[in-house]
Amino acid sequence: MGAPHRTAPHRPPHTHRRGGTAVTDADQAREDAVEAALDKLDLDTKTRLLAGQDMWSLPAVPEIGLASLVMSDGPIGVRGVRWTADDPSIALPSPTALAASWDPALARRAGRLLAQEARRKGVHVLLAPTVNLHRSPLGGRHFECYSEDPYLTGAIGTGYVSGVQDGGVATTVKHFVGNDAETDRFTVDNVIAPRTLRELYLAPFEAIVKNARPWGIMTAYNQVNGTSMTEHRHLVNDVLRAEWGFDGYNVSDWMAARSTAGALLGGLDVAMPGPRTVYGSALAEAVRAGEVPREAVDGAVRNVLRLAARVGALEGAPAAVAEPPAAIDGEALAREIAARGFVLVRNEPVSGGRRALPLDTSPGRTVALIGAAARDARVLGGGSATVFPERVVSPLDGLRAALPAGSLTFGVGADPSEELVPADKGFELRAICRDASGAVLGEGSLPSGQVQWIGEDLPAGATYETMASIEVTGTFVPRESGEHAFGTRGLGVFSLAVDGRTLWEGVQRMGEEADPFEAFFGAPSERARTTLTEGRPVEVSLTFQVPDVSALPLKAIMFSLLHLGPRRDADELIAEAVEAARAADTAVVVVATTERVESEGFDRKDLRLPGRQDDLVRAVAAVNPNTVVVVNAGSPVELPWREDVAAVLLTWFPGQEGGAALADVLLGVTEPGGRLPTTWPAALADAPVTEVVPAEGRLEYREGLLIGHRAYEAQGVVPAYPFGHGLGYTEWAYEALEVTGSVARVRLTNTGARPGREVVQVYLAPLADDAERPASWLAGFAPVAAGPGESVEAEITLPDRAFEVWDETAGSWRRIGGGYEVRASHAHGDTRLAATLYV
Repeated sequence: MGAPHRTAPHRPPHTHRRGGTAVTDADQAREDAVEAALDKLDLDTKTRLLAGQDMWSLPAVPEIGLASLVMSDGPIGVRGVRWTADDPSIALPSPTALAASWDPALARRAGRLLAQEARRKGVHVLLAPTVNLHRSPLGGRHFECYSEDPYLTGAIGTGYVSGVQDGGVATTVKHFVGNDAETDRFTVDNVIAPRTLRELYLAPFEAIVKNARPWGIMTAYNQVNGTSMTEHRHLVNDVLRAEWGFDGYNVSDWMAARSTAGALLGGLDVAMPGPRTVYGSALAEAVRAGEVPREAVDGAVRNVLRLAARVGALEGAPAAVAEPPAAIDGEALAREIAARGFVLVRNEPVSGGRRALPLDTSPGRTVALIGAAARDARVLGGGSATVFPERVVSPLDGLRAALPAGSLTFGVGADPSEELVPADKGFELRAICRDASGAVLGEGSLPSGQVQWIGEDLPAGATYETMASIEVTGTFVPRESGEHAFGTRGLGVFSLAVDGRTLWEGVQRMGEEADPFEAFFGAPSERARTTLTEGRPVEVSLTFQVPDVSALPLKAIMFSLLHLGPRRDADELIAEAVEAARAADTAVVVVATTERVESEGFDRKDLRLPGRQDDLVRAVAAVNPNTVVVVNAGSPVELPWREDVAAVLLTWFPGQEGGAALADVLLGVTEPGGRLPTTWPAALADAPVTEVVPAEGRLEYREGLLIGHRAYEAQGVVPAYPFGHGLGYTEWAYEALEVTGSVARVRLTNTGARPGREVVQVYLAPLADDAERPASWLAGFAPVAAGPGESVEAEITLPDRAFEVWDETAGSWRRIGGGYEVRASHAHGDTRLAATLYV
């Protein structure tokens, strides 16, 4: 990775105890180096170290041997510090897909790959994982979170964190805590009862801190019970640090810190991004004025230096990882994780008695692939999770490569997007920065028509002070003949030209949009239409006059060239798809959400698929009983036709190799390995929790402990598909359950004709309850694998916490004795074996 990651000499793994924690010689050497470095710093340097020097890094201090610490977004890949495709990143499946594997060991392998990517890009700190819960299916960012269940979330998060830090790269577990929806996330006060907070929302963080020892935590924008999380002294200092033993650094979500003294006294170590933050010179002044004790500053700096020591960025300190793990093939792992996360929720018998999946690949069999998302797959969720992979394998690409020539047809059927989006397919673009005289200052390639330069993320040679204009220019090769729409997003003065003709010149001003992002950055706006011919390249150009950004707390330029291809009559497209399906042995329909439906920054209003996709599925299923529907969405959507089709496969946002993994699964090369990490409702009206919009600034978690599967059971509502559900390509017989002390052993046999995997889930149900607990809850799980006819035993340890509740009066955990039914299950509510345990 270069100089910032130094290799430490080998030291014997001698350990001793300090405050109840095992401490190695290397740990002690790091602490000694941290204290020595801290002693050399004056107040102004210390406070400068606690403030970002730019969008993604902290300042170097050469006199103590401290390199600049570099951070990067990273739930599914490591973008690095620039919004560019020039340095591509591996794009893994979405966190929801990773959680659907129910496999912490797989999550650990994913983490190791991301550490490898981080080191390659000179990144020390990954701003991930996101372990907020799926409180409501309307949460817009759920694709970036793991699950509705605190235990599953904690287990997958522990694997991920361990893997990243195996590679010597820090993680930043986020968003601490209560950032479970996006509406008014900067200001909302989430009112959460202490017991609910402890047993649900803090639980994943606690598990990860205790089991994986993360080197970083990110505090959220929101308030919890009246206090901003960046100033929450009780939750950060008392709970996270004193009670759980967290010894890493605590960084704000970007621009979340609002108070100098309040943040530092509340336990916030680093305020990001820079260069203008509530720390730095403002903090030094607060110390000199007596508003903040010097010891508090020293404590925060100590945490930053400890981080630097762990990642090898502090001279004299042995890095926590001397030798990184062996190199990992990123494309292969992305393909494996995708298939392991796909959840087959329905697979019915079709002609001949065989099930719809895997597909019958007998000679002469044909497949009609239908849906715009089959050609232009949505492989990631957007927002801060965005990366730019070197390649993307769509379902169409994957099936074309896997099926015999002439056996596959493709039709759009229905396009879920009717809105302008940043220019992408068919465009090759670059950005040219010019000064007031027109001279070129610098230029760089663009991954799409979106310019998103924040802080120092500018093409070489360009500066905010000298840029007068930016031209997004290049070529566009249309995929269809017809009328193409072009537009803009961004505030300012624009000039748009296509094929040598200026189509629009004008100003986009700030509107009255309710969405704060759109109010600040502008809503997508159509500017012109022009008729283009399939395959004939045309020149495109969008010139933007750069405004004065010197007064902004964070310098940034954000605008987009937008495009929408020709719109054909929806009924005509569906009719074409129907004819293709009628003529094929199997119809595979890919349906999807869009970035306007689920993404960071806003919550969903409903769970419906956009456009005419439901009509498309119904029409295809009516003419082909062997219809398989692939759902390309990051979180639950309504599937009103689910009983009318032969199979339903959920692929989440499957990462760059999603299409290859889909071909593997559809053709039976690989088994779909996923189990639902979140309950899938039949309709929004069935969802137990739908309140995500604050009232007068407050969002009350009135449902308490009853979210997800716990709530469905309490309300007697049968979901479309329960938590933990998922089908494979074989059958399992659960044969014996033995519970001894805190260990449940389940013996099961693969009774099918193929090798397969099963996730054995153990739920606890109290026989009598005076502690107001849910009727049952997940206590443990274990994935197992076996060949045809083979038996295997799953051993699942039931954690102490599964038998405890948070006593609000005592302010501590209380063990609830008595009888419990221990349920060995295929999914929640699908109990295969049960035993009674008394504690």
